[in-house]
Amino acid sequence: MEPNVLLESLIDEAGMSRAGLAGHINRAGRARGLSLRYEHTAVSRWLKGQRPRGQVPDLICEVLAARLTRPVTLDDIGMGTSGGYGTETASHPASLSGFVDRATALWRSDEQQRPDLAAVPAVTGTPAVMPVWEWENPPEDTDVSRPGPGRVSMADIETLRSARDHYEQLYRKAGGIATRPRIVRFLNAEAAPLLRGGHSDALGRRLHRATAALVAVAGICAYDSDAHGLAQRYFHQALRLAKSSGDRALGGYVIALLTTQSLFLGDHRRSIAFAEAALRAAGDHITPALAADLHAMQAKAYAQLGDAAGARACIARAEAQAGRIHTGREPDETGYVQPGLVDVQVAEALLSLGDLDAAREHAASAVRAPAHDRGRVHRLAMLSHIELLQGEPDRAAGTAAEMAERARGMESQRLRDRLRQVGRELAESGCADAVQTADLIGGALRVPL
Repeated sequence: MEPNVLLESLIDEAGMSRAGLAGHINRAGRARGLSLRYEHTAVSRWLKGQRPRGQVPDLICEVLAARLTRPVTLDDIGMGTSGGYGTETASHPASLSGFVDRATALWRSDEQQRPDLAAVPAVTGTPAVMPVWEWENPPEDTDVSRPGPGRVSMADIETLRSARDHYEQLYRKAGGIATRPRIVRFLNAEAAPLLRGGHSDALGRRLHRATAALVAVAGICAYDSDAHGLAQRYFHQALRLAKSSGDRALGGYVIALLTTQSLFLGDHRRSIAFAEAALRAAGDHITPALAADLHAMQAKAYAQLGDAAGARACIARAEAQAGRIHTGREPDETGYVQPGLVDVQVAEALLSLGDLDAAREHAASAVRAPAHDRGRVHRLAMLSHIELLQGEPDRAAGTAAEMAERARGMESQRLRDRLRQVGRELAESGCADAVQTADLIGGALRVPL
């Protein structure tokens, strides 16, 4: 059962309380000969995802339509056949305008910090795979033009592009927990009105591309906040917008984000399939940086599955693509594939295969390469972990101390988890500097280990 963000959005738009909606439904029911005694608690259950029986969904539409002075359908209130999170179902794909309504309803609920939304679990099975399949296969969007109030301009699209760069940098410096409310507020205030505005097909594709890149960063921030169901839905939205933009490479980038999440959640076979779909469908449009990252993630997944031959084959492909990267020829979205990223991914794969010496070589190479602070924290954590495994606790403590200093001030659940893990490993090692380093890590986390 998932929160009904569409119904919540319409209730807010209508300016009604939950008790007020219940009272209106009871009166509308009496006009149809029904004896209803709903209270605000029933509306709360509907907002959590419960679907009322009988004629009640139609009564909800009737009441809201009267208040909003426009038709309201079952799909509009999240009780029809289309997905309620801005995604589509295989048997009932939403129109592009319907998708926009559902996507922006999710943004609005996220900005209002609805607790049920952040806690919703990630979907698995067919619902998790279908958005990727739909991105890869026909039909394509032949016309994304839209009549609407006002007209979208290239200046508006440049604003979205600049915002994406800004929030990505903020995420790298401050973490997803601090950045997510800011980017979601921007999506609601700036991107949502533009998606509903009037635009031609050509301008609409640019608009959808810019919005997709921005929504992808919102998904990254949700992932970094441990809100995996919400992150997944943002990634699915970004993938749908990437398709309507016609930019195959952008879609491949979004699938790389889904691949990262699947790896973290332990679904290694899905990670391999997602990466393969991105490499296959993006084709010649894929850049060396993105291809290198996708192959490296496949290597990690194969290693976790115990397939050494598959892992090493992917490592070779990743390293070959990394050698072809030219920063000036890469889009903004693949800027995260900085020097050393493939090395640290390969180190993780080799570690899973039990090849400690090779893993350390790659981890040390990753640490020597330039990187933003967030990336360097992860690299130092990996190196410290390997140094402990190789029986060098004092050296590991020094590496961990540098890691803690780099992480200071960041609000990231992923970094907190990584730092706690390193702290526990150092404490168990019994090294002389373990207590002092644990204090540094606790200071960076701003909580005791």
